[in-house]
Amino acid sequence: MALKALIQQLGAEKSTPCVTISLNTHRTFPDNESDRILLKNLLKEAKERVVHEFGGNTITGLLKNIDTVQNEVDVNRNLDSLYIFLSNKTKEIVTLPQVTHKSSVQISNTFALRPLIKAYSRSTTYLIMLLSQGGVHLYEAINDEILQEIKNEDFPFPENTHNLFFPERKSDPEYVDDLIKGYFNKIDKALVKIHNKTDLKCVVVCTVDNYGLLMQVADKPAAYYGYVRIDYNNSAPHQIVQPGWELVKTLVQQQKKAAIEKVKEAVAQGKVQTDLQEIYQSAIDGRGDLLILHQDFVQPVMMKDDRTFEFIENPSTPGAIDDITSNIIWQVLEKKGSVVFTTQEEIKDLGKIVLKTRY
Repeated sequence: MALKALIQQLGAEKSTPCVTISLNTHRTFPDNESDRILLKNLLKEAKERVVHEFGGNTITGLLKNIDTVQNEVDVNRNLDSLYIFLSNKTKEIVTLPQVTHKSSVQISNTFALRPLIKAYSRSTTYLIMLLSQGGVHLYEAINDEILQEIKNEDFPFPENTHNLFFPERKSDPEYVDDLIKGYFNKIDKALVKIHNKTDLKCVVVCTVDNYGLLMQVADKPAAYYGYVRIDYNNSAPHQIVQPGWELVKTLVQQQKKAAIEKVKEAVAQGKVQTDLQEIYQSAIDGRGDLLILHQDFVQPVMMKDDRTFEFIENPSTPGAIDDITSNIIWQVLEKKGSVVFTTQEEIKDLGKIVLKTRY
């Protein structure tokens, strides 16, 4: 499941209790063996706490999920952090290429989603399609890491079995191209279905000729970032993601520059806010069109009421929100706005965070 869709799903759940387990992990052996031990201890802590606080009769589903989830975690596929979300009806495991603040067990009536929101908004999630007539595989990636292979009723796509019904036309390049384009048209329709559900764009790993044929039959060319040339000797998922990310990274930088120019043009129209309190209120009111902030900017706060807060220094203060920018980011995204993180010098005259409003 795409990260945005997962956040929406988890964010909609309200259950007593919801358990969120967070821990930093290691990518390689033997360090990742310590991840197994740490996770076991955190699950033990979670079980003891929920039994103590809630008893056992109303949380049988949760206890079962706590007991079984470790068997579903493959430490050999760990990235830099691991998050587990458990309730009576939910069991979700998420690995991310960013470290978490600390290892913890959080128990509440909602899941602790701030790390996922940060990861989603500060990273680029996209699709990578390995395209050939021998079959097609589709992957979800975040930056330079493969998150998962997409497997549904369409993908992996089987080998092209279009038969040459007229053997005498095997040497006719137009006829052969039409057969290939028919195959690629089916693949495109399957990709567009996923794009429409997730908003994720796709990098295609293929030959230049195949990409040209794909674009000729594409129903929605805007669903594609572009293509990178296939190397049949290096076509494993971990080998195709790096050139795919280099393409996406270049395009994202271009989009950032365009977004900054868009905000600067909106200053004269009175549609730009730089005060954090005003930005927060506009975000929850659905006025946030384009939010730009420095990628290292965080601000812990203590809420005074639903719409106002005061700044604090210590993010671990009881009852505090450790980073109000995460809440702002999600409000903007949920209400169909855009978010851009940057380290570029162009934003320095506007401050560390700036919002272009819709009105």
